[in-house]
Amino acid sequence: MGRRKKGRDISGWLVVDKPAGITSTTVVNKVRWALEAKKAGHAGTLDPAATGVLAVALGEATKTVPYITDALKAYVFRVRLGQATNTDDAEGEVIASSDARPDDDAIRAALGGFVGDIMQVPPQYSAVKIDGQRAYKLARDGEDLELAARPLYVDALDFIARPDADHVDLELVCGKGGYVRAIARDLGEKLGCYGHVVSLRRTWSGPFDAEDGLTLERIEALARTPELDACLLPLETGLADLPELKCTPEGAARLRHGNPGMVVTGDVEYGDEAWASHQGKAVAVGIYRSGELHPSRVFNH
Repeated sequence: MGRRKKGRDISGWLVVDKPAGITSTTVVNKVRWALEAKKAGHAGTLDPAATGVLAVALGEATKTVPYITDALKAYVFRVRLGQATNTDDAEGEVIASSDARPDDDAIRAALGGFVGDIMQVPPQYSAVKIDGQRAYKLARDGEDLELAARPLYVDALDFIARPDADHVDLELVCGKGGYVRAIARDLGEKLGCYGHVVSLRRTWSGPFDAEDGLTLERIEALARTPELDACLLPLETGLADLPELKCTPEGAARLRHGNPGMVVTGDVEYGDEAWASHQGKAVAVGIYRSGELHPSRVFNH
């Protein structure tokens, strides 16, 4: 018989404004400790040097994580022009340099080529797996990696400011799986001057905003108190991009047992993914078919 996990059965989302210098996993562990939660996870890794919104899911809310990782996210970042690094950020070694400095108009013109459905090669130092091993581990061992390009949807890439000739500030809104470091690298190559990221902040992720996030200092100060519990957002927040359907008490009972349940017809079509609620709480996520929701995820809270 497996060992039972210690902690509370607590469900919801806690939005953290992640500081630079620590990993996303460290943040999750801190939140889990502060809330004495049995189960916790996050919706989208941030590099240690990056700051901004890191949404941490507790308990049953972890079942809604895929809907946040699939949602659009926004980043504000600064690119250092004239230098390429082996990590595509300021943590790495400079491997190429150029005296060329494009003007603002040239940068704006180049940004359009990164909007829409594009193909992106992840950085050498990334968590992409190659034959079961993380790319960054192989790169640290000195291997020259050939990573396959991956599809990425970019909703917007905008010019924000030009602090000086060597730097440009940009804002990116993109879908799942995007690497801001790769955008900086590829933009520098397109401009013929090289480039890498020197600062990065995720300003929002799906329904979560960095301005609403708690600092780690605040979380530690409120740890294991009702005040921190009160900061939790309901797990339903993670379903904001899906249509909601009300269900009957009988439908809710069937859904909770993993069976199709009756729902009140809403603004959905046959085959759409939706979530069912009863008395204000999420019961299940599934596929709508002819007045019933066929569940793929069931919530017990």
